[in-house]
Amino acid sequence: MNLLFAHNLSRHYGGLAAVDDVSLAVAKGEVRAIIGPNGAGKTTLVGMISGRITPSTGSIFFKEEDITRKPSWARVQRGIVYTFQITSIYRNLTCYENVALAAQRLLAKSGERAISYAVAQALGRVGLVDEADRLAGVLPYGHQRLLELAMALALAPELLILDEPTQGLAPAEIAAFSELIRAVSRDTTILLIEHNLKVVLELADKITVMDRGIILAEGTPVEIEQHPAVQRAYLGQ
Repeated sequence: MNLLFAHNLSRHYGGLAAVDDVSLAVAKGEVRAIIGPNGAGKTTLVGMISGRITPSTGSIFFKEEDITRKPSWARVQRGIVYTFQITSIYRNLTCYENVALAAQRLLAKSGERAISYAVAQALGRVGLVDEADRLAGVLPYGHQRLLELAMALALAPELLILDEPTQGLAPAEIAAFSELIRAVSRDTTILLIEHNLKVVLELADKITVMDRGIILAEGTPVEIEQHPAVQRAYLGQ
């Protein structure tokens, strides 16, 4: 069953097509990676899926519901959560307060106890329980990325969109973050934009390769590694 289906999506800026007639189907439980050179249209595509960018043409279905014109907050309520390429935490709030603000969007009517439970669960999943009372702004960068993921998990996503989650992390942090993403993927569908090809090949069930606003190729990690057009356009071979 497809959790997400984007049909003939395009986004034009003047005469430039950042995304040009792209269709994408993501199955429930899948880890789908989207790769491609800078300017390929990856972030524009997931921006349209998350509701942060309005498509020029095309439609988006989530759990068979047409959400093309739904605002981003309505998509969060339906289970689509997007984490940014750059950390988007509240630096002057504690880790607990950051995650509580996210959880409140989903659980405002459920009461303080439900929010506290969701915060504890989310911080526990990313290994930040002991940092709950620490200001987010003084955390090491790698822990800030973990906090951002905890904020996303507190929203109970069915589709979690990760935009360059390992950017700026040290090799050891990348390995740990990859393990965490693998654990999250056991009960959450993941759409992953990532430049680190090693991470992509280890985590993805299927890879979509974009170039100049279109889909160049799609397949398993093995198929993508061996695809001649991908080797020329992206892998430099």
